[in-house]
Amino acid sequence: MSVRDEIHAQITGALKGAKFPLKSPGELLAAFPDGANTTCQVGDVKMTAGEAGKLLKASDFPFRSAAQVADVIVQRAGL
Repeated sequence: MSVRDEIHAQITGALKGAKFPLKSPGELLAAFPDGANTTCQVGDVKMTAGEAGKLLKASDFPFRSAAQVADVIVQRAGL
């Protein structure tokens, strides 16, 4: 599995219990198990939910699924 695929899987896994749609950055961060401190890591690549949130734009909301969140984050992070 590539780094991109692994980070994507970790993000979707972390959001498995979230209630969608998520309409704001605050709702998204609250949906992660450890909030902004929730960390995804593969080898030397490490990203917190707070860092990932900085890659998002207001126009990205609402998010309708964990996969949609993960798709946008891994794309904008250049993974």
